[in-house]
Amino acid sequence: MTAGPSTTDIAPGGPLGQARRPDGEGEHVEARAASTATVGEAASVQELLARGRSLCTPQLRAAVAGLAAPMDTVAAYHFGWIDRDGRPAAGDGGKAVRPALALLSAQAVGAPAEMGVPGGVSVELVHNFSLLHDDLMDGDETRRHRATAWTVFGPAQAILVGDALATLGTEVLLDAAVTGGASAADAARAVRLITTATRKLIDGQAKDVAFESRDAVTVEECLDMEGGKTGALLAAASAIGAVLAGADDRTSDALQRYGHHLGLAFQAVDDLLGIWGATEVTGKPHWGDLRQRKKSLPVAAALAEGGSASRRLAEQLADPEGHGEESEQVLAARAALIEEAGGRAWTQAEARRQHTTALAALDEVPMTDEVRRHFVALAEFVVVRER
Repeated sequence: MTAGPSTTDIAPGGPLGQARRPDGEGEHVEARAASTATVGEAASVQELLARGRSLCTPQLRAAVAGLAAPMDTVAAYHFGWIDRDGRPAAGDGGKAVRPALALLSAQAVGAPAEMGVPGGVSVELVHNFSLLHDDLMDGDETRRHRATAWTVFGPAQAILVGDALATLGTEVLLDAAVTGGASAADAARAVRLITTATRKLIDGQAKDVAFESRDAVTVEECLDMEGGKTGALLAAASAIGAVLAGADDRTSDALQRYGHHLGLAFQAVDDLLGIWGATEVTGKPHWGDLRQRKKSLPVAAALAEGGSASRRLAEQLADPEGHGEESEQVLAARAALIEEAGGRAWTQAEARRQHTTALAALDEVPMTDEVRRHFVALAEFVVVRER
């Protein structure tokens, strides 16, 4: 395999730069994506994200408030609602892409956005369960520009609260059959969707951890891992509102494919930011992925390239000396090797390819032009973000 871009030529600028498709390939979906590159569409994405927060946060807060002390406090701190002393805070609660998708998926099948609220709350609970555990497993001390929950309240509380959030994710869907307007059958389908996504997420996370102790992984293995770790939950988010509204399996499957490929694009950008992102923008530790020797997409692609930079990178990753304690200078040099071997450019191209594939899945779902534009705008937001 050659690690250079094979599906998109990327010019410098931002995590992905400006993409140029080969003649004819993905023309209709790229034309739709191009339409999002306006101030109006950027504003519409922010409105979608704000709507997701405003509609889902009250139910999310209510679910968290039902946790036993001190788990309710730990969870509220993690979500950014309070500071470490319990005082109200206006912390960064994340991008809220998943709740926005859940609401939009309800609208895709002609239901009101509110029908997707239990789904949006559920996916946000499961997502934050994974973040609490991920921070602890990775030893990350910073998330969203402040100390991670495990460093403030201890590892045991972070584990327990993560477990509790995952359980709550199922409960809110079951409640949807009582208070959320969904039928019992559709609520059960939504539960199956979220529990399957959670299992795949855990499978992906387990592979990610296992990869850290391996000298190299293939690009295919990395994509499989990221399809579980990130793609599974975004797939669920993209369909769960529609499922609660009674969508048939064909519609649900198409929306899930959109979300799965969007998740792979999202993770590809995350992998780029994990190496080259600015801490002051991302809120994550500088060089964090390199320090842990994560086999993310840029690394896997660079190792597959086979040239001199690729071989030097492989030698460094196989050397156990200094693992986790490398200096900033060493990590910067390692990032330069990854870029020289084509890992950065290949991952940029892969993010765009997954983005194009995600948009193609929308063609299988009849929906209003406005809802389709929103799906496209959210997909574009995912691949041009800087945090």
